[in-house]
Amino acid sequence: LVQPVESGGGSVQAGESLRLSCTAPEFASNNCAVNWYRQAAGKQREWVSYINSIGDTMYADSVKGRFTISQDRAKDTVYLQMNSLKPDDTAMYSCKTSSGWRSTADCVTASWGQGTQVTVSS
Repeated sequence: LVQPVESGGGSVQAGESLRLSCTAPEFASNNCAVNWYRQAAGKQREWVSYINSIGDTMYADSVKGRFTISQDRAKDTVYLQMNSLKPDDTAMYSCKTSSGWRSTADCVTASWGQGTQVTVSS
């Protein structure tokens, strides 16, 4: 699959919101699940959220109740609505397709996106 493209990051103050977008061409036609990950400077990348082609969702404990993942399959786009942002949310956010219900092998082999930076100040 074509590399996903993330957008929507920026610099905000604690308590504010951002909505990230991940456009992953053909993710819908391949029935891919899509994951958001983040990597803070000097730290390992961590998984943030997941959504599959039928709308099942999962969240890391650190963002549960604050972040919401959704998708517009017609646009091959997955969103991450981030509310009540904290300084600890500061990271590069990237998306990655993975296997899901009736997905193809292309979902697993697709590359990472370049990421979009989120910076939250106190």
